[in-house]
Amino acid sequence: MIIQELEQQAQGRATTRTIPAGACESLWHAPDGFAIRRIDWTGTGRVGRGSILFLPGRGEFYEKYLETLDYWAGQGWQVTALDWRGQAGSGRLGADPVTGHVSDFSVWIDDLAAFWQEWRADRCGPCILIAHSMGGHLALRAVAEHRVAPDALVLSAPMLGISASLIPVPVLHGVAWAMTRLGDPRRPAWRWSEKPGELPADRADLLTHDPDRYADELWWRAHRPELVMGPGSWGWVERAFASTRALARPGVLEQVTIPVLILATAKDRLVDPRAIARAVRRLPDCEELLFGPEARHEILRETDSVRDRALRAIDGFLDRVAPQQEPVG
Repeated sequence: MIIQELEQQAQGRATTRTIPAGACESLWHAPDGFAIRRIDWTGTGRVGRGSILFLPGRGEFYEKYLETLDYWAGQGWQVTALDWRGQAGSGRLGADPVTGHVSDFSVWIDDLAAFWQEWRADRCGPCILIAHSMGGHLALRAVAEHRVAPDALVLSAPMLGISASLIPVPVLHGVAWAMTRLGDPRRPAWRWSEKPGELPADRADLLTHDPDRYADELWWRAHRPELVMGPGSWGWVERAFASTRALARPGVLEQVTIPVLILATAKDRLVDPRAIARAVRRLPDCEELLFGPEARHEILRETDSVRDRALRAIDGFLDRVAPQQEPVG
């Protein structure tokens, strides 16, 4: 019954519910042999604009962003999107098939650095890193640690702090650390529903105002069950606090000298808007597009009025800071 309902909803959503003809899915093998999914747009015949590498957030999969990735490909960019190790179609690192776990965020930084080195080597023109939520945190950290060197960085609702709370971050981090010592750190840190991996009814209220784009995610979860992921583990939570606190230390963000554009919403209930605002002030070359109640966490999957404004801001930013290079000869 659910599948039939999703099939009915799919009418008119072909762009978001099929892999575009110009895109190719494959596997990239990390230095330790771990297989990680990627998708690449081979080009549209237009003059090459440069290359974009897109990184999704925690528990996400690149299928959610096909509409936007295909838009950039249509603008002449060579586009690649990459899974994170241990989520989406790239296996699991936890004790069960749906809990998101990692031993340390440095595992993901190492993967990104290795992939970037290979990916960047055979590309001409500006190379841009665009990332959402947890992906935004990891991208910014990789740049700050000089592990990757894109020509520009675009962050959508980056996870620079984990939701606003009246409890001090060091206290929350201490609680998470204690929970990793009181049981298996791979166990889920929160429960979504009685059925593992099933989404809570009010989850859309955290992500987007657009019911069709939210339904796209449900469609892919139904048609590719390997993409299904639920809560993060206590290990993930503790390491997330550790990584965000390390990135916030004095002098770290100040080392990021490349142009940065941050898209954020003041009403985000998943990442901390205050932490994003502090980062905007500290980054040496940073622009921000700040939305209000019209936007939830997934800005690139919001209603057309929000998403189009975000895409125009990205286009304008890249035209200014990473203009198309004139062909030699």
